[in-house]
Amino acid sequence: MTNIYLALTVMALTVYVIRVSPLLFLRKPIKNRWFRSFLYYVPYVTLSVMTFPAILTVTENPLCGLFALIVGVLISWFFGDLFAVSIACCITVFAAQFLL
Repeated sequence: MTNIYLALTVMALTVYVIRVSPLLFLRKPIKNRWFRSFLYYVPYVTLSVMTFPAILTVTENPLCGLFALIVGVLISWFFGDLFAVSIACCITVFAAQFLL
């Protein structure tokens, strides 16, 4: 039972240090352009890292996910409409699973 409390204490301290350290060390506005652009793109990269493997592994055949990914990138590049991308990807997965 004491191991559980030790583990909870270590996890709580870790989360606390991660959340409080920016407040302690970054009191002035960030003026470095490279670092600001890096921080700007962190949420997009995180979302991509979580979404990309799911696209390829959600179907029985990873090739169907790859086809949907390619179609989604092309539709978003040329039209930019999220609804059109999602509908096209769903249709692509359905057709690819039907044909493969």
